[in-house]
Amino acid sequence: MSHNINVRPGVGVGVIITSRSHPDCVLIGKRKGSSGEGLFALPGGHLEFGEDWATCASREVLEECGVEVSNIQYCGVVNSVVTDVGYHYVTIFMRAELQESVEPTNTEPHKCEGWVWCNWDEFPQQDQLFYPLRDFRSGGYHPFRTTGI
Repeated sequence: MSHNINVRPGVGVGVIITSRSHPDCVLIGKRKGSSGEGLFALPGGHLEFGEDWATCASREVLEECGVEVSNIQYCGVVNSVVTDVGYHYVTIFMRAELQESVEPTNTEPHKCEGWVWCNWDEFPQQDQLFYPLRDFRSGGYHPFRTTGI
């Protein structure tokens, strides 16, 4: 595949949503209708012009899952390039907590097959994950373990 120097990478925000009602789990859904169709991904989407990362995370979760989140914090970034499908995104990962009294709903069924809580240590295989999530997990991040000496 030849490289088009006029095409620039996209910028996305992926949200690792945790909930006290679902210990050691994060919310994932299977993508449909766009790049990475059939792969598991986190809620998230494109960073809008002038938008800060936390606002983007909150907006995307509300749009895709119909719920509000709090305690939004940065947890990492990946540069995902998959040349054979023409995919290049810089994805910023944010972690957020679900408000306790509600459960997510699939508010964009044309983009996602449905949301499920998945234990971080029992995730689908790497080749079943959307490119940025695959890259992020391979970097060793774990939302329920603290690293230190």
